[in-house]
Order: sequence, then structure tokens, then C-alpha cells
Amino acid sequence: MTTLPFPLAEPTEDERETGRLMFAGPVEFVKGVVAMDGLPPADRIEVCFAGRSNVGKSSLINAMTGRKALARASNTPGRTQEINYFTAGEMFLVDLPGYGFANAPVAVVGKWQALMRSYLGGRPTLRRAFLLIDHRHGPKPVDDEIMKLLDRAAVPFQAVLTKADKVKASERGPILDRLRGVLSQHPAAFPEILVTSSEKGDGIADLRAVIAGLGRD
Repeated sequence: MTTLPFPLAEPTEDERETGRLMFAGPVEFVKGVVAMDGLPPADRIEVCFAGRSNVGKSSLINAMTGRKALARASNTPGRTQEINYFTAGEMFLVDLPGYGFANAPVAVVGKWQALMRSYLGGRPTLRRAFLLIDHRHGPKPVDDEIMKLLDRAAVPFQAVLTKADKVKASERGPILDRLRGVLSQHPAAFPEILVTSSEKGDGIADLRAVIAGLGRD
């Protein structure tokens, strides 16, 4: 039996339960920051969520935490203009500004992107980046650029496909295969993929389990 490169993550039931318990506890917004000197003390493990504008980061964080409006979701690309910190258990969850197209002036977009690069390359407690990719479209060149940035920063990243409920069953395999091909070019890519739907709840328990596991490592 041949094992696919970058298989789908399959946490155990015990791992899913650990994740459920972690996110059943208090989850709170800490602060939004616009410069590196505004980051909270690096006194605990953190994970971050990155992705193209309007890929569904805020919706995914809300689904994962079970809070309807913890992270601000919008149909307007580029609404998240700062690094937003949340606590879950003993960890920080970090929502990064969307990259790629954003409904904002070029200078503002450039400032967000510079902040994101500084954060990814300079946060010692960052355990893993979750790179969100719209399942309907698969990876785009701008995603590959962020993967290269993560490679250079030596930050392990895990691909998370979003909006899986909006993809026809016949289209899922080819998109996954294309994603695997892209990931294989990046040494920082974690060798498992997560597939999620914030609307339907698919894959949310698996994502919680993976994050909770990072807190125990």
C-alpha cells in the first residue's frame, strides 16, 4: 500500500477530546497590535493563522472556539489590519492580517505585510503557522510566496483547506493533489493537511486536536 505524501490529518478520539476540552474553557481576545513592540510577552506557546484576504480565518477561529463573534469576520477583503491575539488554555492564538488582495491603500497593505514578515521571523514562542487555503481554488502564487517566507524563517507550517463544503466531491482530489505538489517544494511544510468547513463544522475537531497537541509537546 502506497502512502500519499501529505496525507490528511487523522487525530485519535482521545486527541479530539483533549482539543474539545481545551476550547471548551475560557477563550478571550487579548489585544490587537500594529507593531512588534506591541506584542504581548512571549511567555507561552503560540500558533498563528495566515491566509489570503477573505480565506475565512476569522470564521475558522470562531468555529474552532465556539464563539460566534470572537474574531471579526467580514466579506470585505482586508478587514483584519493588525495582529490579533487570543488566549485558549495556556496558549496564544494569533490571527494575522490577510495577504494578497486587500481593499486598502497600497501603503497600508505594505505596512501589514512588513509586520507579518517581522512577526514570523522574530517570535521565539511561535510553534506552528496554520496556512489557510480556500479549497475551491487551491494554492495560488501568493500562497507559495508566504510558504517561502515561512521556509526562510524556519517556521513549521501546516496547510488548512477552508470552505470544503463548497467544493464538489469530484474536484477535491485534484485540488488536494495540486496542493501536495506545492507543499513538497517547501521544507517547512508539516506533512499533514487539514480540511475544514467553518459553516458545517467539518474538520474543526481535528484542528482543535492538533493545536492542543502542540501545547503538550
